[in-house]
Formats: sequence, structure tokens, C-alpha cells
Amino acid sequence: MQIHTKIEYLFAFGMEVQVIGDSIHLSTYRSRIPQSVTNGKTTPAEYESDFYHLYGDTSPVVSCAPDIQSHYETLDAPPNSDFYANTEVCGRRKRFRPSLYQLYAKPEDDPQPPMYQETTPDGMEGESSEDEEQKEPLPEPTRFGWVHGVMIRCMLNIWGVILYLRLPWITAQAGIGLTWVIILLSSCITGITGLSTSAIATNGKVKGGGTYFLISRSLGPELGGSIGLIFAFANAVAVAMHTVGFAETVVDVMHENGAVMVNRINDIRIIGVITVTCLLGVSMAGMAWESKAQVLFFLVIMVSFTSYIVGTIIPASPQKQAKGFFSYKADIFAKNFVPDWRGQEGSFFGMFSIFFPSATGILAGANISGDLKDPTVAIPRGTLMAIFWTTLSYLIISATIGSCVVRDASGLLNDTLFSSSSNKNCVGTACQYGWDFTDCINNNTCIFGISNYYQSMSMVSAFAPLITAGIFGATLSSALACLVSAPKVFQCLCKDKLYPLIGFFGKGYGKNDEALRSYLLAFVIAVCFILIAELNTIAPIISNFFLCSYCLINFSCFHASITNSPGWRPSFRFYNKWLSLLCAVCCLVIMFLLTWWAALIAFGVVLLLLGYTLYKRPAVNWGSSVQASSYNIALNQCISLNQVEDHVKNYRPQCLVLTGPPSSRPALVDLVSCFTKNLSLMMCGHVVTNDLSALVQSESHISWLKQRKVKSFYKHVVAADLRSGVNMLLQGSGLGRMRPNVLLMGFKTDWHNASPQAAHSYIGILQDAFDLQYGVCVLRTRERLDVSHPYQSYANPGFDGELQNMTTVRTSGLNNITSAVPIDPEAQLSQTTLFQKKQGKKTIDVYWLSDDGGLTLLLPYLLTRRKRWAKCKVRVFVGGDNSKNNERRQEVMTLIKKFRLGFHDVEVLPDLFHKPQPGNIHQFENMMSSFKLDTNPKTESDSGSSRAQEEPWWITDQDLERNRAKSFRQIRLNEILQDYSREAALIVITMPVGRRGVCPSILYLAWLELLSRDLSSPVLLVRGNQENVLTFYCQ
Repeated sequence: MQIHTKIEYLFAFGMEVQVIGDSIHLSTYRSRIPQSVTNGKTTPAEYESDFYHLYGDTSPVVSCAPDIQSHYETLDAPPNSDFYANTEVCGRRKRFRPSLYQLYAKPEDDPQPPMYQETTPDGMEGESSEDEEQKEPLPEPTRFGWVHGVMIRCMLNIWGVILYLRLPWITAQAGIGLTWVIILLSSCITGITGLSTSAIATNGKVKGGGTYFLISRSLGPELGGSIGLIFAFANAVAVAMHTVGFAETVVDVMHENGAVMVNRINDIRIIGVITVTCLLGVSMAGMAWESKAQVLFFLVIMVSFTSYIVGTIIPASPQKQAKGFFSYKADIFAKNFVPDWRGQEGSFFGMFSIFFPSATGILAGANISGDLKDPTVAIPRGTLMAIFWTTLSYLIISATIGSCVVRDASGLLNDTLFSSSSNKNCVGTACQYGWDFTDCINNNTCIFGISNYYQSMSMVSAFAPLITAGIFGATLSSALACLVSAPKVFQCLCKDKLYPLIGFFGKGYGKNDEALRSYLLAFVIAVCFILIAELNTIAPIISNFFLCSYCLINFSCFHASITNSPGWRPSFRFYNKWLSLLCAVCCLVIMFLLTWWAALIAFGVVLLLLGYTLYKRPAVNWGSSVQASSYNIALNQCISLNQVEDHVKNYRPQCLVLTGPPSSRPALVDLVSCFTKNLSLMMCGHVVTNDLSALVQSESHISWLKQRKVKSFYKHVVAADLRSGVNMLLQGSGLGRMRPNVLLMGFKTDWHNASPQAAHSYIGILQDAFDLQYGVCVLRTRERLDVSHPYQSYANPGFDGELQNMTTVRTSGLNNITSAVPIDPEAQLSQTTLFQKKQGKKTIDVYWLSDDGGLTLLLPYLLTRRKRWAKCKVRVFVGGDNSKNNERRQEVMTLIKKFRLGFHDVEVLPDLFHKPQPGNIHQFENMMSSFKLDTNPKTESDSGSSRAQEEPWWITDQDLERNRAKSFRQIRLNEILQDYSREAALIVITMPVGRRGVCPSILYLAWLELLSRDLSSPVLLVRGNQENVLTFYCQ
């Protein structure tokens, strides 16, 4: 009964088993287990374990040995999170999903299939190897929840000196109504940014790095890296700002009590350096101590708020009334509700620019994302709650201070209404409560009231020292938060290695991976700015850097949403892409409203770092929205291109190059790249005729092209033979109108030693290209094109069907497979071909002997547009009659001038149709002798004819006689090439065409051999598809 239950359980997961005795045997499966999982050890013993844990069952399930596996078994595994994770699970080895090949391959193809699941449970037999002992799990580092790790941290970073010292003054200037507008507008910006942050943070697992991690993984390393660097620097300088604010308050308290160390500036420096050193000690002690200090600061601020609220309720004493405090009064609220602009900064945007920095700090929790228990929950909830509570506190304080304190007061106890000489001349709201501040109001000498006295909250408070303690708590907590944020962001940036010379600071220590080196760097930066002791000019830059970060976070959310990428699936749904875009624009505008020159500096730094990253192109792939956008743009452009009709003026040679592995024929790649780079499509084609190794090697081929700075696609196909594979490439390559129209390949130099079938297949490829209306180019160089095989010089080993010299490759999930791949592509990367060198003042000789539509002229023209070919002189050779030499030259010159190609040298070849030398004719006859079909005209004419049909590569005497004139012409043309173009940088010649059924394939290949042999210069045989690619019309 127990066995049947287990069988039903396994079948429920789509897993078939067989019963052997009283045991259940589960088929094993091998997927490639990375060395990182096994600590870099890949001994077979580690892969041979026979034990599994059944999902949901504590009893072990023993895998079948290969010799008793049944063909009814399947290796399918049920869904498991290990299949999607990038990291290991402590206490057991990671499970691996079987590959598709391993699922459908025959059992005999892989006699020892590896396991998709491997564990080492306690008490099982077979655990004799010490290497398989389970390591003790690492101690769990300190992790914080959303309240402790995000909400409190953000609230402490948002609350600052402006809350205590500037909010009452802003209320006096703008009035309660507009102050609420300023607060709500700032909170809307930070709130929308919080929503965008929440959306990005919940679109996958968030690691350490905070703002930098969110932006870089969303927008890519280009913008993410630049923002991460300046954001880390801004946080480091913000440590100095908050520390100097604390030091100034301490110095003021000391001066009030008559205590002076040196002078005000030096006192600020001394206190600031001591303070930041103490904060560094707290930070480096670990996140647990830093978190306890933040809680202490939070409690101090809460006590100061309580003291302030209690103070507004307590009836005002005469001393406080003299300073303008009268407790809650409707008349004071009504008077202070409207604005009363004063001074140069008395405007809405002036007050907004002063207040907005106090609303920043919402990223303090996100910046320690690596220290949170669940960042995807903690960041949205904690950030939004912090924004809500701080906004509420700002609104309450502005409303209460505006309801209790008048704008102007003298602070003199004698300024009562009873001692005034006239009640009619009393000015101000205080007149209704028995106080006359008319003199100081008229003379602008009032030193109290919320318009004049920055310490109004201390004056209102039930116990003034608690407000001072609150200022200390707000400044120190903000400084401590920035001192923790800067190293965390900078450490993640260092580990990504986007910029040079900063990797030293990325090393972590301890179970929390503390960035001690980054802490020391932030400390040094903070001390440098503390020693200045005057940060009024640097503060706007920091605010702009924070705003720049907010702008990019909102833009990241918008960009990820607008691309419609299936990978954009944030679990936080309460966001809107258009609100994010609006907020990004608002942040941009506010940057220039605050300080335009600081905004320019911020954008200048961002653009400088962006340019560096774009130039270096770091080798990272994070699936950013920029990548998704690139796909959308390319897709839309390709679709719109289908609606554009072809025109000869817009013709571009879009080349399909039969390179095999691109690194094996670098000369062919370099030549084609010369006339396609930044101009048209280039696609390297690779036909695999024996197995699927190209599927594994394709990424290395693309990497080789990228490192060689060749702008080309790579396409491979698997086919039974080379010709059918090339036919697949000819018909299936490209997308829409972005498809090849010219086929380029190397010349088969060993055709006379290869099998006739291979030569016939080679010519068949040319014929297939002509059938599909392709232009065809064949390149022949003195050196062999294929550099991957020392003893092979022909274009592709698939022509002969021989695999003796091919490289054996062992690939993941596959059996031993063979493929013609380069032995060492990295070693070939630095190999320089003749087409990469500067050609100097050599010539490009173009033999335009037959009109193919102009492709023979267009390709040399495109070459001369490249710097390394620009100094070459193009000479055009045409055939003609001796008696009409000048007329023929003038006719061709006129035509070329109409094409605007810039070729000025045309030569006529009058001796083109002369009979070649007898020695060359004799060599041709000897070449053909081994391919002639010997037949007896009397007895074997029928059998010879049938054999020629079955094996069309054989040549008969009739074939030689019919094509004698063309054969002699190719021999004669080679003699002319050796006379005229021995020193040319490149010879471009119109390729002859052999009529199908009339010219055997071996004979046609012999023509190409005769035409291009014994030449030191590279020869490019070109034949267009007989359609115009040049025009002299403007429409």
C-alpha cells in the first residue's frame, strides 16, 4: 500500500517510475553542474551520487542505475525554485532542471545521465568522501524589517534643521495656505518618486546598492553608473553638511554660555571632525549599533515634538507673549493664513527652494536594501509610510505655529497696550491681546515673531532644551544615515567594475559584508568639506544631485512601463507611468529653479560619466529597460521599412558571408566589413553539417565579432550537407527588407584535389544564389582564408564531408560532438589581415568586362570611402576594339561620370580577345584531363550520356568544344591581369557565368581557377544579379 501511494505521488508530478522489489527507482538526470556549486571541484564522484530527497517526503528515493533504466521512465522534474535561482541554498546542493536535449535523447546516447537533484541527507550510505560533507551554514547577518530598517530611517533623514529652524519662517512668509501648498507639492514629488521606487524595487529580488542598484538594473549601467557615483559622493558631502549644522548649533549654545575654544570657524571645524569621527565609529561597529543609535535619535525627536505640542497648549506666560506667542487664536490663524512676502527671497519659488531639501531623504531605506529582510516589502511600505508621517508632521507644525505666534514681536515686557498712549494707532494682531508692537513693526526692528526669530519652536516649546536636543537628533541622524548610505551605494558600484581604480573600495568584511574601505573614503570626503566650515555654495549642488536621482528613478519607472517588456511585472501596482514621467519633468524643472548653475554641474557630471560608460561598454547584462526599448525601436523600424518600396538610389549591398566560424576566416570578414560598416547589413553564415556545436559556440563567435569591432550578425544552421545549409541561409536570413542580397564566399583552392562531388556542390551554391536573385562575390587571396586548420585552405570543410581535422568540443548537456570551429579564437583575435592595413597609394583595379548592373563598380567605390583605402587610385579596365579605343574610353568615362563615382582612370584592353599562350592552354588541358569522361563513340555513347547525367561534374569532349572560346578567354584574361595588376591592392573582376546544362560544374570552377591563379594581389570575383544598383537619375 505504501509503494502504491508513492507511485501515485510521483505520477502526479509527471514522473514515471518502476518498482523493483520493494524499492522505488527514480530516473536520474544530468544537467551541467557549475563548478561554483561544488566549490570548484568537478570530480566524477561528486556527480555519481545515487540519492535524492522526494519532494514532500522524508524517505530517500534511490536512483536507478543506468543498466536497469526503463524506456518508460521520464526525467521530467516538478517545478522548483532552485531552477530559477542564481545562488545556492545552505545545507544542500542546488537542483538543476534537465535540458531539452537530455529529455528526448536516447538513453544509450548518454549512458550516465547526471542528476537534476543532488543532496547529501544525514544517515544515508555512500557519503564516504570528505569533499561531500556539508558545510556549516553561514551565520545570518543582521536584517531589518520595514519599520526599523526603512520607515524610521527615512523619517530621520527627512527631518532636519529646516524643520526646526526654517519651517516657522517659511510659514510667516508664505502664509499657512501656501506653506501647505509647498509642503504638499514637495510631498507629491517625493510620494510619486516613492511609488516609482516601490515599483522598481518589487520587480525582482533587490540586493545591496540602494538607489544605484535600482537605477542601474532598470536603465542599464550607462545612467545607473553615473548616478550611483554622484549619489554616493552627494551622500558623503551630505554627512559634512549635517555635521556642520550640528556643530553650528553646539557653537551657538557655547557662545550663549560664554564658552569659546578658538573662534567660531575653528570651533565648528573641531566639533565637526570630532562628531563625524564618533559617527564613523558607530557605523563601523556594524549595522546593529547604527540601528540602535537611529532609534535613540528617533526617540529624542519624538520627545521634542511632544514638548512642542504641549507648549502650544499651555497658556502663554507674559515673557512668551512679549515674544509673540499667545496660544491658539483664530485671529492669529486668519492673519497668518495669507502670505506676507519680505526680502529678496520673498516669493513662492524662493520659499519652495528653501523647503524642498527638507523633503528629500526618502531613499535612506532603499540605500541599505542589502540589509533588509524583504526589500520588496520593506521599501514600498516603509518609504511611503515615512513620506506620509513626515508630511503630516510638517502640516501640523506649520498650522500650529501659524495659529499661536504672530509675525512680529519686540520681546519687551513694557510693550503692553495699557502703557501705550493711543489705542487707535496700534498695529498688528497682538493689539487684540493687550500688546503693542507698533514701533518695532514700523521700524522693522522686531527680533521676535515667526518672521524674525528662527528659534520660534524653542520659544513655544514646554521645555526649550528638548528642541535643541531634537535639532541635535535630526542633524546627527541624517549625518549617520548618509554616512551609511554612501559606502553601501559605492560598494555595489565598485563590485560592478564599471569604472577603473575604484575596485579596491568594494571589498566587504564580516557577516554583513561591511564596506569598511568605503566607510573610510566617505569619512575622508566628509572631513575635507567639514574643514571648509561654509557649505552654502555646495549645498545646492547636493540638492541637485538628489533631485537628479529622483528624476532618473521616475524616468526608470516610466521607461520600463512604456517598453511593454514582459519582464516588467512589479508586484506593487499602485503607480502610474505618466505620473512618473510628470514627476521626472518636475524634478528637472526644480533643479534649475533651485540653482541653475548647480543643475548644469550635475548634468555635466552625469553626461561625462555617461560618455565614459558608453565608450567602454562594460560587459554586464542586467536586462534593462534600455535593452527592451532597443528591441521595440528595431521592431517598429523593421515593420515600417516593409512599407518603403525599393529604389535603386537606396540600394545597399547587404552581404551574407559564408565564413563558417567568423574567427576562422578573418580576411573575408575584414574585407566585407570595409564596405558594409555603418552602411548596410552584414551577416556571417555558418553551416554545421555534423552536429549542434554551433549552438554552444555562437556566443563566442558574436563576442569575437564585437571585439574585432565588426558590425555583423552571426547566423548558423544545421543541415545534412553544405549546399542545403547555404540554401537555408539564402532563403531564411534577414527580416523583412533587412535581408541579404549579395553572397560572399571564399574560393575553393583545393578543388582539383577534392572529390568531384564537393566541387559540384560548391558551384551549386553559386547557382542557387543566382536562382534566388543574389549577387555573388568570391574572394581569393595568396594566403589561405581559413586560418583555423593548418592543413586546410578551402572555404568550408563541409564541402568534402570529411571530419578528420575538425576540432572536438565537449559541450554542456550534449555528447561528444565535432565541428569546424577555430582552435583558439582568442589567439586569432589579434591576427592582422591584409585588409586591416593601410593600403597607401596603391591601385584598385576594376575589370568591368560585363555589365552586371553596376555591382562591380559599386563595391570599389564603397571601399574608397574607408580611411585605409582612401588614397588608392581606382583604375577601370574594359574590353574594346583597337580601332575604336578612344571612343570606347570616352563612352565608359561619360557613363562613370554620370554615376558620380569619382573614377577618372579608364583603360581599354584591345588584346582581350587574342589567343592565349600555348603553354597556358596546355596547362588547362592537363587540368581537365583528370575530369574528362572517356567514352567510345561506337559502343558506349548511350552509357556515357547516362553517366554524365547522373554525375554532371564529368566533362566530355563536346563540353570542351562548346566552351572552348570562353575557356581561352579566361586564360587570356589571367595573362592580362598578371601584366597590368601585379602590384594592385585589390583586383575586382566581373565573374563569368556558366550556362547550366552546357557548362559542367568542374569546367566552370576551372574557369574561376584560371582567372585568378598566380596573382600576388587579392582577387574579388563579382557578379551582380543583372539589375541596376547604380543610376544617374535623381528620381
